[in-house]
Amino acid sequence: MSQELLNIAAAGSRKETLPEFHIGDTVKVHCRIVEGDKERIQMFTGTVIGRRGEGVSETFTVRRIVNNEGVERTFPIHSPKVAEVEIVRRGKIRRAKLYYLRDRVGKSTRLKELRGPTKAERAAAEKSAAVKSAAEAEAQVETDAEETPETVEA
Repeated sequence: MSQELLNIAAAGSRKETLPEFHIGDTVKVHCRIVEGDKERIQMFTGTVIGRRGEGVSETFTVRRIVNNEGVERTFPIHSPKVAEVEIVRRGKIRRAKLYYLRDRVGKSTRLKELRGPTKAERAAAEKSAAVKSAAEAEAQVETDAEETPETVEA
C-alpha cells in the first residue's frame, strides 16, 4: 500500500522527456541557480563518470578539472534544478563507471570519441530520404488531382 502511494507521489515529479546520454559523454548540464529573488542558468561542463538509481531517484555524476583540481557534481535527472542536459561529444568506453579517471591528470583523462556515421553513410541516408520525400510529394499530387472536380466547358 505505501509503495503504491510513493509511486503515485513520484510520478508527479518525473520529467516527460529525458536526455539521451551515456557514461563517457561530455555534457553541459544547465543548472538553475536561485539567488534571492533572481534565477539564472549556470552550465557545468564535464564527463559523465557514472549513473545510478532508477525512476525518480536516478542520478548521474559529472567530473571536470578546474584549476588543476578535480570537481565532481552529482545531479538528479528528474530535478527541477536541472534545466537541460546538452551533449557535447560522445565517449567510447568499456566500463560502467569511470572512477579510474580520478587518478589521472592531464591528457590521460581524455576518452576516445565515438564517431557517428561516415560522410558516405550520411550522404546515402540523405539521398534515400530525398527520394522518399519526392515519392511522397508525387503521391500527394496524384491524390489532389483525383479529389478536385474537373470543370466542364459548355
